[in-house]
Amino acid sequence: MRTASLLVRIEDAYPHLSKSHKRLADYILENYEKAAFLTAAKLGDVTGISVSTVVRFATQMGYEGYPEFQDDLQETIKGKLTAAQRLQVGEDQMGDRNILDTVLQADIDSIKETMASIDRDAFDAAVKAINKADHIYIIGVRSSGPIASLMHYYFKMVYPEVKLIRSASPSEMFEELFRIGPSDVCIGVSFPRYSKQVFDMLSYVKDRGAKIIALTDNNQAPIASISDYVLIARTSMLSFLDSITAPVSIVNALILSASGGRHDDVVRNFNELERAWDLYDVYEKPDGDEPRPEEGQPDE
Repeated sequence: MRTASLLVRIEDAYPHLSKSHKRLADYILENYEKAAFLTAAKLGDVTGISVSTVVRFATQMGYEGYPEFQDDLQETIKGKLTAAQRLQVGEDQMGDRNILDTVLQADIDSIKETMASIDRDAFDAAVKAINKADHIYIIGVRSSGPIASLMHYYFKMVYPEVKLIRSASPSEMFEELFRIGPSDVCIGVSFPRYSKQVFDMLSYVKDRGAKIIALTDNNQAPIASISDYVLIARTSMLSFLDSITAPVSIVNALILSASGGRHDDVVRNFNELERAWDLYDVYEKPDGDEPRPEEGQPDE
């Protein structure tokens, strides 16, 4: 498993590269937002180097071929691109392709890649940690906030002590976390562009001795290095936004797996909720569920 950023590894290898490989390295380091989405042939064209030399450069960096090198470069730079750069990259990649088809296919690919690469032992260990915890804290801000909110919405129906940390103020977030301890678990959600705020909160959580579960997009993500269990969900960069289809699927699996170990509690909780929902007309009743007027009483 590669732990160093590809760009860092290129910089480290630079003094030992051949002249042509240094030219490639210079272009990639200075234009990573463009280079990540160029084919080997196109990268060769813009740098004046043969395709075979581009492929040899990829293998020298430790990859089986250029496609693997390109995939890792794309993953590496996602957290580096500004919103304006992402918009430009998205426009270049989308071209004249049908947007609906492109987005749906990207979501399908993200799910497939996540299924193939997720650490199932880490997933099972995360489920056990959740069920053993006295308190569950969930942290996610900005674009990762909706994923954290979805998790909180369902977990609070299963567990008695679940808290969503979502304040925009760092001081308020620390105030909500200061009671966390070794018998608790904290789930951190962080996808590009990675929030420093979430990393800082989880660093505090680690110092307090609580278990940390990271939901992120790759092992190079900042929060992965300080977490006990890392759940990788692949995302696709769709212009200025990221697809969250695979992360939501992992959240769904996490909720179902964790609640499966508390079946009796879940049944009891939902029966009580159904009585409350029915009493206060929370949901629309299907046709035929309205009470009939008593015999002898006219319909209104």
